[in-house]
Amino acid sequence: MAYSIKLDSFEGPLDLLLHLIDRAEVDIYNIPIAEITEQYMAVLEEAQELQLDVASEFVVMAATLLAIKSKMLLPKKEEQVFQPLFDMEVEEADPREELVQRLLEYKRYKLLAEELREREIGRSQVFTRPAEDLTPYVREEENPIKDVTLYDLLAALERLVKRTLEKEPVAKVARDEISIKDRMDEIRQLLQVGGGTVRFFQLFTGKVTRTQIVTTFLALLELMKAKQVTCIQTQLFQDILICDNSSKER
Repeated sequence: MAYSIKLDSFEGPLDLLLHLIDRAEVDIYNIPIAEITEQYMAVLEEAQELQLDVASEFVVMAATLLAIKSKMLLPKKEEQVFQPLFDMEVEEADPREELVQRLLEYKRYKLLAEELREREIGRSQVFTRPAEDLTPYVREEENPIKDVTLYDLLAALERLVKRTLEKEPVAKVARDEISIKDRMDEIRQLLQVGGGTVRFFQLFTGKVTRTQIVTTFLALLELMKAKQVTCIQTQLFQDILICDNSSKER
């Protein structure tokens, strides 16, 4: 069975290089490649003396370091006189640049892994209770309008307008004003007199104006919104029955 052995508690060659760079206290962007390569090779030789099986990735990194070291030791090209319009200034790439980028990326993921490990340790110390069945405690609120929809109320309002609305003279300017709050109080009084129930068309008596119809309709919607009344319609197109919810509680 194939298995891998960690070299002196190092997860891989990049981990070993970071350790050597931190121990030497050098800038990761300006690695003294000769010094770090010698230290790296010394670690590999020590592992071989202890008869440890060195993973192939460590050997590959050693070859990479030696190649970079060789490039760093090569003499630089002699500077030539720069001639504008004919020559272009080209900077030689640093042989260490690719290695530095790999080290920075590995270091970033290593820090993230340590943070996740700390969170795992903290989470392991938290004990939670299993979810309980809260169905017995759920209280279903009664729908204040039950089978009645807004379209039913609009239809009833339209029938009321067609049945009772009288044309007012054009020259008439004065009109009776009534607020929605006052109309809500009147509906509550009608419910109290009617024993907690009243039909929709019973809200209108005598001469009815458009303003009274609209105000009554809005007042009824506010009472339904506050869950103070419930509207019920047992059959299609039948008159809507308005019930006082407070009388049900009593």
